[in-house]
Amino acid sequence: MLDGRSCVVSRLFPSSCQAENKWSYMSYLRDVKNSKRLADFEGEEDEPQPRKSAKMFDSCPTIETAGIVGEQQSCQAKDALDSCSVIHQMDQNSSTIPEQKSHECLSSDHRVEKAEALSDQLCDEQQQHQAGDAFDFGGQQSDEQQQQHAGDSSDSGSLLPRMNRDSSIACLSRCSRSDYGSLASLNKSFRNLIRSGELYTWRRLNGIIEHWVYFSCALLEWEAYDPIRQRWMHLPRMASNECFMCSDKESLAVGTELLVFGRELTSHVIYRYSLLTNSWSSGMRMNAPRCLFGSASLGEIAILAGGCDSDGRILSSAELYNSENQTWETLPSMNKPRKMCSGIFMDGKFYVIGGIGGSDCKVLTCGEEYNLQTRTWTEIPNMSPGRSSRGTEMPATAEAPPLVAVVNNELYAANYADMEVKKYDKERKLWLTIGRLPERVVSMNGWGLAFRACGNRLIVIGGPRTHGEGFIELNSWVPSEGPPQWNLLARKRSGNFVYNCAVMGC
Repeated sequence: MLDGRSCVVSRLFPSSCQAENKWSYMSYLRDVKNSKRLADFEGEEDEPQPRKSAKMFDSCPTIETAGIVGEQQSCQAKDALDSCSVIHQMDQNSSTIPEQKSHECLSSDHRVEKAEALSDQLCDEQQQHQAGDAFDFGGQQSDEQQQQHAGDSSDSGSLLPRMNRDSSIACLSRCSRSDYGSLASLNKSFRNLIRSGELYTWRRLNGIIEHWVYFSCALLEWEAYDPIRQRWMHLPRMASNECFMCSDKESLAVGTELLVFGRELTSHVIYRYSLLTNSWSSGMRMNAPRCLFGSASLGEIAILAGGCDSDGRILSSAELYNSENQTWETLPSMNKPRKMCSGIFMDGKFYVIGGIGGSDCKVLTCGEEYNLQTRTWTEIPNMSPGRSSRGTEMPATAEAPPLVAVVNNELYAANYADMEVKKYDKERKLWLTIGRLPERVVSMNGWGLAFRACGNRLIVIGGPRTHGEGFIELNSWVPSEGPPQWNLLARKRSGNFVYNCAVMGC
């Protein structure tokens, strides 16, 4: 994680660690101190050097974690956090360097001595944290690593010295969650904060959200991609039986969880990946287990509607999942039973679009809107983006569910057959073609292609079907910037068929 002896916090708070960092200033203080000692040894009484160092010291940001407090009262706790030394001082600041009261004035000599001690300590601690990359992005670590990096065994409620807990969490919530694994390696307090989910809850309540794309191009393998940091992450392999591996699966990201729904020998099963522990678990059960449903998430809740049960009966029932307490709530049933449908949240309401229903298993062109306040369903005609011209010749179950996504409360669809992007006009209740899909992504009747919303952009994930070209591409377009212009975000050697895809925003 550290390049040479670079500051670890420069990656957490990039705006605060400038190219000309505190090390040059520490070297200057050391030179000033040596000069003064030499002057004292020779009996000189002139003091210009210490006075100059004191003046420069007063102008620099306060480093409260080391107990060095300047005379300017305007240097608050935020300055301490923004300095490049703050994170490394969490475990040892109270025992290594004496604390000073916030309004105590230090003499020039004392300032120089404390700055020199801080400089030496920071160098030593940075060398100790060279192994930061051993910690994965989710903050999980082995027992041996936990013992090595547990820090102070006395774990107080404070996270950042001289700041209360709420202020500390507010500062840490601004870090990219790609860096939370490194934060968790610093001390026990940080690790507990991240793995408890408290930090993510704070982020959600304050509107701090980062969207990562999770997708599977192998039966039990999942990849995660951070489009902001452009980082790839490989999730642990799912431990399941062959029946689940080969069954049809749906996926859904809600809160800090990735849920994968499938079928084992005699029943449906849900596997749950936790971002907090970077691990899979199983055993969750819905009130009415199902597959081939429509679903979407909003913050810590998700709604699943329709699908079919283990006997193949098409369902009209729906359930709400709360990831905070991992509970399922049965909702009122839809007006029509349907399977192989799609779900979205738009304008604070949940929508089910398209699918197959009725005793004759015909394609449904209508959608349904669920109002979370009134707990009622309303049918909306012609809300499905429709099938391709050649789709009418195929069985209804041959095509994938509608490929739809919502950005800024606007609904978009991918017409895989004609390689077009459509937008839904909510006022006139009709679909308009607005542009093209990326040319190099193809599908099998819509299967194997991912079309998702990722923050303020649309993501298309797929790959060419040309023999010998085994890679996947992630293309993105920001609708607010104009007509569809797809930019290649990333390319990765992989299978080019996307089995499942979900976007986690937390």
